[in-house]
Amino acid sequence: MTAQVREFLAGPGARSDLLALGEPTHGEPAFAASRNEIFPALVQAGFRSIVLESDRVAGLAVDEYVGGGGSTLDAALAAGFSPGFGALHGNRELLDWLRAHNAGRPPADRVSFHGFDAPLEMTGAPSPRRYLAQVVAYLAAHLDVHAPADLDGLIGTDDRWSDQAAIMDHTRSVGGTPEALRLRAIADDLRTELYANAPRLVAASSLAEWRRADLHADVAARLLGYHAEAAAPAPQAVRTSRLLGVRDAWMAHNLLDIRAQEQHRGPTLVFAHNRHLQRQPSTWQLAGMDLEWSCAGSIVSALLGDRYAVILGSLGGSATLGLPKAPDGTYEAALTEAATGPTLFDRTQLSEVLEGRALTTRTDMTAEQGYFALDEPTIAECDAILHIPAAR
Repeated sequence: MTAQVREFLAGPGARSDLLALGEPTHGEPAFAASRNEIFPALVQAGFRSIVLESDRVAGLAVDEYVGGGGSTLDAALAAGFSPGFGALHGNRELLDWLRAHNAGRPPADRVSFHGFDAPLEMTGAPSPRRYLAQVVAYLAAHLDVHAPADLDGLIGTDDRWSDQAAIMDHTRSVGGTPEALRLRAIADDLRTELYANAPRLVAASSLAEWRRADLHADVAARLLGYHAEAAAPAPQAVRTSRLLGVRDAWMAHNLLDIRAQEQHRGPTLVFAHNRHLQRQPSTWQLAGMDLEWSCAGSIVSALLGDRYAVILGSLGGSATLGLPKAPDGTYEAALTEAATGPTLFDRTQLSEVLEGRALTTRTDMTAEQGYFALDEPTIAECDAILHIPAAR
């Protein structure tokens, strides 16, 4: 499979500097194992960064660890990922490899780690307190800038922000209150201070420290925007689609910002769910709602063009998920027939395997399995598919 990826980079993916590798579910270990097999070869080909679907701010702790920082592997896994993601199969092995690879190498040649997700879940979003406090502390250490006297009063208790009921009921959200609007203005003012004083701040600290403060300011502003969206009245399907769209727009911004930082060091691999990386808008039938929004991949693809290449994941069956063999006549069954173990099918090979066949979308999955089946739009818009016929 590594050889197939090399051929892809030499052919269809030759112009890309952001390569997306998708998985159709977070529950099947075979995709993280494939990522870990492929990535060392990508590093040999010049890649110098990897991005995972995990909290970007938390990921700073992982990058410090893989760069040789004093933290432990267990601490990096616990603190450096979105809740629970550090325990997912393959992440321990990935961090072990990254730290060993980076040991003794100059900073310019090390492989960096990034998260690109927002610090929130489907069920809620946190208070902006810690992010605003980080920016205020950085500015106060180097400039005569201090927190507004009423900052803590405006924020109030953190649990009123993280109230999970606010995701389902806009009247429970604090995002539209006068206090929240004032906090958005404060976050914008703090960001202006960072940029207006960037030469002085970078000289007094470092570019890395300035970027850390800027990231916290960005998170604070976007988090307040997310809460504002949660407070906007709308039919539940419309409201949920908007919240999913805000999150993916945030993820797209993070990917573009990471590429801006990494552009002079080499290409980047991003590993995440297919629904975040695909080129077409994402759709989801959830709790009786038909949801649709622009996912991160559709946004990044529109802005980067052929500098963005996407390989989506597909699964024939999984013992771990309890997902049976794909039924005959489905896209997954056709790919399983043509595959020899985990196989990368580029556009030409997909046409050879699928063209002229009356194939259908798989429908025998359960919500608990978390598997998103292949469909015609997904296949039509990707650059390649990594198909795993049967995972154990």
